[in-house]
Order: sequence, then C-alpha cells, then structure tokens
Amino acid sequence: MMSVRAASLSLAKRCLSTNTPAMAAAADPIQDLFVEKIRDYSSKKTAAEGSLVDATEATQLELQNELDKVAKAYGGGAGVDMSAFPELKFEEPTIDPINVAQ
Repeated sequence: MMSVRAASLSLAKRCLSTNTPAMAAAADPIQDLFVEKIRDYSSKKTAAEGSLVDATEATQLELQNELDKVAKAYGGGAGVDMSAFPELKFEEPTIDPINVAQ
C-alpha cells in the first residue's frame, strides 16, 4: 500500500504531465490583446523617432511651452544648453592680513 504522500505525489505528477500541453495550447485573449498593444506601441515609437507617440500639434506646442517655462525658471534662455553640466567657477576670497605682532 502506498503512503498518502507518495500517492499525492504520483497524482500530482500525472495531473501536471497531462494538463501541461492543454494549458500551453489555451490562449488567454486578454494577454494576447495586451501583447498586441505593446507591439503596436513599439512600432509607433520607432516611427515617431524619439518624439511623442500619437502627439497632435497642440500637444507638441504644449510640451514646448512647458520646456521653455522650466528653462526660464532654471536659468536657461536663448543659446543656453540646458542638457550640459554647468561650469562652476569659484573665486578665491580676499582675506585681510593679520598682524600677529600687535
């Protein structure tokens, strides 16, 4: 007589081995739809060449206005490259000489 553990292990092996091909063949329509949308977005992103996907002219204008507003708030302007690291300039402070003899 088989123990309960061995019997349940044997049953689990049989169920998994017979159900695995059936489960692999079953397609989840929601998952298929999700993967299709991801592939669609990927092709649109490639076609957009780095800009916004499905953007209208109004959206592009709004984005540019927001970028200009941020650039103005943080010291940008015409001819200033906001993507470059700022050049820091430190000047030596002038120190008054101390006469120790007094």
